[in-house]
Amino acid sequence: MTVNKRKKCDRCRGKTTHGWGAKKKHRGAGNRGGRGMAGTGKRAKHMKTHILKKVGNIYYGKHGFHRPQSMMIELKQINLEEIDRKVTKEGSTYTFDATGYKVLAKGTITKKIKITADAFSKIAKEKIEAAGGEAILC
Repeated sequence: MTVNKRKKCDRCRGKTTHGWGAKKKHRGAGNRGGRGMAGTGKRAKHMKTHILKKVGNIYYGKHGFHRPQSMMIELKQINLEEIDRKVTKEGSTYTFDATGYKVLAKGTITKKIKITADAFSKIAKEKIEAAGGEAILC
């Protein structure tokens, strides 16, 4: 019959140190001042010789130029088939307000619709005009 061996952590229950000596020990990398390149910052020169030997002078200071990106506003997109479904009739004409949208050419138009939008794809504009409608930029 086999006997289950107790784990070390079970055997150390009730003992404050769990077999690691003083209470302070076995708490990560505190004894060695952090892990990796920790403590190599600009305030103190503790690790400077080590860094200069390992990486070189390029480790310190700023390098290069980061170009600020221009704020591009992306328009939401809507297809012609969706416009054809959602269109409302005002008087004798069909109108659709798509401000804040770019109209794309997927689908077909069955009615003469006056569409107001921020942008139109080339083919969408052609399809609208072929159906007898208007594509108005706002």
